[in-house]
Amino acid sequence: MQNNSRKNISPPAPATPVVVELASLRHRVAGMLYELLLLIGVLAVGFLFPWMLLSSQLDLNPTPAWVGKLQLLHVLVLLGIYFIYNWHRSGQTLAMRTWRLRVVTAGGGNLEWGRASLRYVLAWLSVLCFGAGLLWAFFDLDRLFLHDRLAGTRVVRLPQKA
Repeated sequence: MQNNSRKNISPPAPATPVVVELASLRHRVAGMLYELLLLIGVLAVGFLFPWMLLSSQLDLNPTPAWVGKLQLLHVLVLLGIYFIYNWHRSGQTLAMRTWRLRVVTAGGGNLEWGRASLRYVLAWLSVLCFGAGLLWAFFDLDRLFLHDRLAGTRVVRLPQKA
């Protein structure tokens, strides 16, 4: 009597590697502009509403200088949480998903917390230095922004889903 409990299972087919390419400068800039629109919502939820409530309770007139500094710090921390968490978790923010962009390490891996945090800080410096870190892409051989070059990250364009 033959044992039929053993099924003839063929080995799985080898996985086809997903080919990704560095995102073009045009796609990265478009993604950044779209990200600015989406950040209005992030800031409204995490910044605007709490500060409106708080300012009506404090009724500080004139507003002390420390309040403005606290607001700036609040914005930087709030945006930091948004970007660092998303870059670490999936390599993508909501805008990046729309444009099929993903932040990866130079080797193509996921960003760990430290590298995502470093990229966030360097990105602010790139923008605040009159955009010099963004203009760097015109001179970089791989068209990377300066913060990506220094953080060891890349923005890649994901293939379209079939």
